[in-house]
Amino acid sequence: MTAPATLSQFSAMQNLLVALVEAGDDSACRRQYHADLSPLGWHLGHCVYTETYWLREVVHGDAARSAPYRTLYTPELTPRSQRGPQLPPRNALLDWAVNQQSDNLMRLANPTPPHSSHALLADDYLPLFLLQHHALHYETMLMVLTQRALCEAYPDYRVRTPLVATPGTTATHTVPAGHYRIGGTAPLAFDNELPPQHAELGEFHIAAQPLSNSEYLAFMESGGYTDARLWSDAGWAWRQQLDINHPDHWRRDADGAWYGVGTNGPYDLAADAPVQGVNHYEASACATWAGARLPHEFQWEAAYRANFITDTGRVWEWCANSFHPYQGFTAFPGESGSAPWFDGAHYSLRGAGIHTRPELRRASFRNFYTADKRHVFAGLRLVY
Repeated sequence: MTAPATLSQFSAMQNLLVALVEAGDDSACRRQYHADLSPLGWHLGHCVYTETYWLREVVHGDAARSAPYRTLYTPELTPRSQRGPQLPPRNALLDWAVNQQSDNLMRLANPTPPHSSHALLADDYLPLFLLQHHALHYETMLMVLTQRALCEAYPDYRVRTPLVATPGTTATHTVPAGHYRIGGTAPLAFDNELPPQHAELGEFHIAAQPLSNSEYLAFMESGGYTDARLWSDAGWAWRQQLDINHPDHWRRDADGAWYGVGTNGPYDLAADAPVQGVNHYEASACATWAGARLPHEFQWEAAYRANFITDTGRVWEWCANSFHPYQGFTAFPGESGSAPWFDGAHYSLRGAGIHTRPELRRASFRNFYTADKRHVFAGLRLVY
């Protein structure tokens, strides 16, 4: 039987997903606002399909309610550009989602023999896995809403307090050389956080806080986007091809002042708030400009566990290393698990963003994206 606290969290997460689709009309439900993001309605359908697949098809051996939706809601089987047109009408999607969520919740609350002894239900593993899966999609849905807001024009918005560039003044902490614990603990951890490791690290100096908006503006105003020497070959080719010269979430008002755009529209950029909306290429170039580098994720986790860094929940932080399996990695619960993303093209991010759910906020959690992705709520922290 699933623990009451886990059931309560899972039910609340289901409701949050539904609420984001309920808040919009049919067009908002199925429209693709960004090439790298699926429509809101698809994310809801995918989450409901995923919990139905595991709880009914895998645990109970009954595919009647999952098989009809497999093609649409399996990412590998339907390209993003085709997902919106194939979605059912918004109201039909919501009715199906709410009814199926209720059935799935009941199965978690009252599992029956012999299914109640299924290995995936031990220690609440499966509901915790699904809870975190849904939390990731909830944050992605807020990325969709941010991109929707970025599609709008704000000709009347005027910045009240213009952002002013400032040189890097963030304090640093010295992390001594030593052996540090890395990784998560079952049953909460994803497979890519396991098994726990001991990493031997040399001494390093890490910024106490993520790079701020005003510090990033200094990078921009000093020619950071036009100096090829700061960029990797791949990063410079990307920047030239797309003519990028500012973070994804930044816009300028009629007076030339920078402002940000979030899920609720335009807002003044706070000078000391962490910059966000930059990809791995931009983060690396900015770090080089600052005479620093991005941290390896083991350095980040070691500094976090030792309480040497702050503001770790305001923005995802790019790490220098690619997303990789830990020694002794075993894919779980599916055969592939995280393995498809260990391709050398995805880079690790640590911390959490302002929209990250509590279920994902832990020292060992590993996010990952390819180097070109800017729609993520991601910034950077420097290591010297």
